[in-house]
Amino acid sequence: MLKDITIGQYYPSDSPIHRLDPRTKLMITFLYIIIIFFVQHFAGYLFVFLFLALVIVLSGLPLKYILKGLKPLLFIIVLTFCINLFFTSGGKVIFQLGFLKVTEEGLRQGISMMLRLLLLVMGTSLLTLTTSPISLTDGLEALLKPLQAIHFPAHELAMMMTIALRFIPTLLEETDKIMKAQMARGADFESGNLIQRAKSMVPLMVPLFISAFRRADELAMAMEARCYRGGENRTRMKVLRMERIDYEAFGAALLLIAAVLINSYC
Repeated sequence: MLKDITIGQYYPSDSPIHRLDPRTKLMITFLYIIIIFFVQHFAGYLFVFLFLALVIVLSGLPLKYILKGLKPLLFIIVLTFCINLFFTSGGKVIFQLGFLKVTEEGLRQGISMMLRLLLLVMGTSLLTLTTSPISLTDGLEALLKPLQAIHFPAHELAMMMTIALRFIPTLLEETDKIMKAQMARGADFESGNLIQRAKSMVPLMVPLFISAFRRADELAMAMEARCYRGGENRTRMKVLRMERIDYEAFGAALLLIAAVLINSYC
């Protein structure tokens, strides 16, 4: 299960999506997240799905690799669907068993929320899969740079967010090693009910937190040894520049926004 988590991982390639400016990908991802919540009809989800499918094809990412990232969230997605299915009233009653009742509005809302979660997870995971941590830091800092006029720590915030994403795969790998080591000593993480499984995870959390704090301390010492002093007066080997492909990507995103809004409110 831990190996199925793709958030924070980078898939190196030379696709058009990988070559996009990180600022472009960040802004399009932000617009993508917002526009999903404006979808009112299933035709709108079709537009979003077609846009997402186009991005996946252009990125050259294996579809199996992207779908693998949905497995850890499958329980949450199914639970969200069931909650909306049984506890949303309205319209004709389709099925009823005791106090559980499925209505047309509940079915529509359940499918809508399930599609929304699937599209959100798949779309946002493409950002880290196609953008290296260094490029992500530069893009975040460039977008937040205007806030430096009010003494906002743009570079420091971008650095912290990128380091957090960068260490997600590392901590997952560390967790997997600790679990295998404890299972070799007789620990059981799979049997029992939900409460018993939660209790069995307590011995796992202690060494994981110790390892995380140790890695954080080593990283801080390494940055100090290299005279890191934040973003003030720093230069970059690669200067970000918008190319034609970036404007074309913005055009495609604007077409998606227009299609969703027209479908939802016209």
